[in-house]
Amino acid sequence: MKKITLLGLSIGSGVLLWASWPVSPFTFLIFFALVPLLYVADSTQKRTRFFLYSFIAMLTWNAAATWWIWNSTDAGSIAAIIANALLMCIPWWGYHVFKNKFGKKTGYISLVVFWMCFEYIHLNWQLSWPWLTMGNVFASHPSWVQWYDCTGVGGGTLWILLVNILVKRTIDIRRKEGWVADIANMKSWAAYTVLVIVPFFYSGVYGALHSHETSSYKVLIVQPNIDPYQKFESLSPSQQIQKLISLSEPAIDSTTQLILWPETALDANITQDQTQTNSVYEPVFSLMKRHPNATLLSGIETFKVYGTEKATATARKDANGFYYDAFNAAVVIKAGQPLQFYHKSKLVPGVESLPTFLNFMAPVFEKFGGTAGGYGRDTGSVAFHVPGDTFITAPIICYESIYGEYVASYVKKGANILTIITNDGWWGNTPGHRQHLAYARLRAIETRRYVARSANTGISAVIDDHGNILETQPWDKAAVISYDIPAFSGETFYVRYGDYLYKIATLIACLFFAWNLILWIRKKISR
Repeated sequence: MKKITLLGLSIGSGVLLWASWPVSPFTFLIFFALVPLLYVADSTQKRTRFFLYSFIAMLTWNAAATWWIWNSTDAGSIAAIIANALLMCIPWWGYHVFKNKFGKKTGYISLVVFWMCFEYIHLNWQLSWPWLTMGNVFASHPSWVQWYDCTGVGGGTLWILLVNILVKRTIDIRRKEGWVADIANMKSWAAYTVLVIVPFFYSGVYGALHSHETSSYKVLIVQPNIDPYQKFESLSPSQQIQKLISLSEPAIDSTTQLILWPETALDANITQDQTQTNSVYEPVFSLMKRHPNATLLSGIETFKVYGTEKATATARKDANGFYYDAFNAAVVIKAGQPLQFYHKSKLVPGVESLPTFLNFMAPVFEKFGGTAGGYGRDTGSVAFHVPGDTFITAPIICYESIYGEYVASYVKKGANILTIITNDGWWGNTPGHRQHLAYARLRAIETRRYVARSANTGISAVIDDHGNILETQPWDKAAVISYDIPAFSGETFYVRYGDYLYKIATLIACLFFAWNLILWIRKKISR
């Protein structure tokens, strides 16, 4: 193929990936999106040249699907998009190497395991950014992937890769032997049945046969609609609290069991142990005394002072020489009960945390609007158990809701409702906040739990255990949702075993790498 054709195919793959991405109505395009890049791999022998073509495809996808990061950090968004595109090229480069050395069949297997290995690493290392995990693409169509309660998004990624490879193979056969030969090929029909029809059939049957009859309890979700860029200029912490209370109290009655306020709703800049005694928060505690049957789960910014010794790896030193940790946290408040805190554990790289291996770049991150010191964090998830309450809540803070296995860990600790508190206003009215809402639908399916989502500027929502949005409030509106939500128990296969598909693929990828390394060493020795 000519270079211009290869370039067009590379860009075409990127465009198809973007066009299929939430919240696009053309999700089905994901099943063909990788085919053009697979043909580029067939037509390019030089590894460096194919790396360039794959980078063009991945850069097109990243830029078109996540351009909205620009609204929160301009130069940082450019760096993030380029870096993520480069990382995505690594499994494609590995596929190209194995295909040329061992043939197409081995190459296809290597593509599947290398890409899934990449996604697994991207879910768990310090520069984690799994926003474009392929399995997330079905977030706008939860009825297609009810089987995520068994596989999580890893199953979706595997499905996409296999179908794209099958489509590519079908085209190859038809180009070589004609349409008649492929139509008569029973293996192809069997493969299409297993890979395409069975997943849809399972999802349809599950949705029709699985319904729950159980008691429901009133949850109040508050959306204050406070501009995060004007948060401290337009309203004082006391005024913000008054707005939250004025929205909440008229909707509270004797049956209200849970009130949900968004991320960083409480931000008086005080230490954690002063939360209950500081005058700024007194109206909040008065509200809960007036409504003793209800429990409030709210986002809160707070900090701990440790003294002259660095107590944690994330602790920073203030002007007086004392070390402290700042937290993006959640707090649960109920009259007559002690406070419970959870400190956000999955922090946004470069914005809320700086990976230890990039400490030397701290001045650069600060220049781009990020942080060098970073927030403090908990070592894992925390489920809020309040004596006498029906709900055991999962305080999932913003970015954490895109991590399937991490969200499942709340359920393992007893959570019977997923409570997501977020502030998506940093990105403005862009696809970013709509994608974030859509991903919460996948968490509902994986855990078979209802989701109550409080978003500062929107979109707040109630999502059932099948991933259906039952009620929502629009972007850029102060509003309240009052909804009766059931508290489910039990664990799905995915909750029990997590990202097992990713782990299996990573093991096979390591074996492939070791095999290639051994062959390379033997070749060197023989020379």
